[in-house]
Amino acid sequence: MMIRAIGAGSLARDLGTWQDTDDARPAYRALADGIRLLVHDGRVPLGVALPSERELATALSLSRTTITSAYTVLREQGYLHSRQGARSVVAKPVDAPRPVRNRDRAATPVGDAVDLSDASMPAPGPEIEAAYAAALRAMPAYLTGHGVEPIGIPGLRAVIARRYAERGLPTSVEQIMVTTGAQHALRLLLGVLTDPGDRVVVDHPTYPNALEAIRRHGARPVPVPVRPEGGADGGWDPDGLRSAARQTAARMAYLIPDFHNPTGLCLGEDGRAELARIARETRMTVVVDETMVDLWLDAPPPPSVASYAHTLGHGDSVVTIGSTGKSLWGGLRVGWIRADRDLITRLTGARTAVDLGTPVMEQLAAAHLLADVDELLAGRRAQLRNQRAVMLEELGTHLPGWECSVGRGGMSLWVRMPEPVSTALAAIAPNHGVLLAAGPRFGVQGAFERFVRLPYTREPDDLRRGAAAVADAYRALATDRDLTEPRLVV
Repeated sequence: MMIRAIGAGSLARDLGTWQDTDDARPAYRALADGIRLLVHDGRVPLGVALPSERELATALSLSRTTITSAYTVLREQGYLHSRQGARSVVAKPVDAPRPVRNRDRAATPVGDAVDLSDASMPAPGPEIEAAYAAALRAMPAYLTGHGVEPIGIPGLRAVIARRYAERGLPTSVEQIMVTTGAQHALRLLLGVLTDPGDRVVVDHPTYPNALEAIRRHGARPVPVPVRPEGGADGGWDPDGLRSAARQTAARMAYLIPDFHNPTGLCLGEDGRAELARIARETRMTVVVDETMVDLWLDAPPPPSVASYAHTLGHGDSVVTIGSTGKSLWGGLRVGWIRADRDLITRLTGARTAVDLGTPVMEQLAAAHLLADVDELLAGRRAQLRNQRAVMLEELGTHLPGWECSVGRGGMSLWVRMPEPVSTALAAIAPNHGVLLAAGPRFGVQGAFERFVRLPYTREPDDLRRGAAAVADAYRALATDRDLTEPRLVV
């Protein structure tokens, strides 16, 4: 089986200024620590082969002896596995994590805990009530039929198609399938586009439920790092995506270029055009998750990735999924797939093994909302902007040593801690009045122990309480653990 390899240039770039440290560590030890922290941060995924000693020595302008010594340290620590005549492959140490005091009480929240484990907003009550009232009035027209709509009711599909066209992507009603949320859409696409054992390229970090869907299907996620330091629209690595697709023969990619969950980054126009070219060149179907597309806070997103594929004459290489779950309300379980007609036909045939259609009532309510939703969305965006500012201010006050990536939109901050203690922090946080989702939930095989996602979807007072509680939990954790991880300067 072919093993995916990381290039010396990519590794050197991610290491950054790894030698600019204040201690007296020898160069080989500093390099080993730098690579190890990249593994913790998800920049160097598990299972990939590191560059040869000769290649990395050339890229870093070091002696081969230094590289050999660094790799030896990593092997001794359990971060590398090597075979004679083969490259060293990144691994996860088998050592169990150090215990955290009071872990037996960690799952019991204290008082009225602030839930920061969930990035979703409450429903816009009056608008949702009005939508369901309108749906109830429209329902009699459907009562004489069987009520099963495997593709979706024509009215909702027409509204969705029109919204794509307004964003510059010509779309017919026949290119739309209505689903029971975006997660349902992804499961249908996995069933049609991949077989168990196939590789699926994913952003790293990415949406946890998407990773679970890929695994449940029996496919294998292939992580390609998203780097917040690349800028609000430059965090993606086109060369890395192309290389991962070619080296693993991936049949599908699942990417979130529109206000990425969890970082909030938005892929720029050049990156979208390149992504469309990668899909064409590698013959890999790119599934673009646009569930956050309406939640721009600083600037609207560029045209859909599918529009660039359409311009290239390969519109079938990019499939788009969306939903009402993030922008409107998670309880309105309506999503959709935009694809070429042939794929919609295949999906319709496959869907009968899963369900027979999305409930008509929910489709009618969604159609009512989406037909005239701009004012409502503007209000939701204004609310999120205010709450993001509150969260950033509170983190600056309570946790000034934490580094926040601030994207152009979305619902959360992706926050880097000085030490890899995310799982332990999430475990004790309920004792301090806050619920957190640990960083490794957003990665593959234990990455992102130095990160935590902090949504700003709660009311300002809740965000203030939540940030203070996170700081209390972090301070308590520091007294229970020896937080002495060497720091990588990047």
